Amino acid sequence: MSEKQSALAGFKEFLMRGNVVELAVAVVIGAAFTKIVSSVVDGVINPVVGAIGPKDLDAYESCLKSPCVVDPETGEAIAGITIKWGSVISASITFLITAAVVYFLMIMPMNRYKQRVAARQPVDDTPPAKTELDVLSEIRDALVTQRDGSEPRQEAVVAGPRDGGQNRGS
Repeated sequence: MSEKQSALAGFKEFLMRGNVVELAVAVVIGAAFTKIVSSVVDGVINPVVGAIGPKDLDAYESCLKSPCVVDPETGEAIAGITIKWGSVISASITFLITAAVVYFLMIMPMNRYKQRVAARQPVDDTPPAKTELDVLSEIRDALVTQRDGSEPRQEAVVAGPRDGGQNRGS
């Protein structure tokens, strides 16, 4: 029973992370926003393109294999292969409008906000902590200087076995 509880606790922790909740909200808002953009493309852009051309953008198609015969009642191809490239252009316009609105109304303001918050944060001027390798290099340099009375040589550090020196030849 403890495995079930730990699995449920892990699942609850996963769901309560900020990223999962934010992602779920983004998906819901994105779905609703896509309907708005699709309506704008279908109701405004397609008729404007249709006013320039002979018909609505979704109705543009080409016949790949002749002769193309379309049922006038259903609009389905009875004979031949039709490529409905107008629908692809319409979907591409929908995507571009959605991407532009998301970028200009959500991403850019969020980036500006993050930059302002980062500018308010104090700059950390403390030097980074020394690592073991840095300390060992300093000790080596000091020993070389004492022994030779000269400046230490810059040599590549070669890691030896980590067995405490027990495997050395005597």
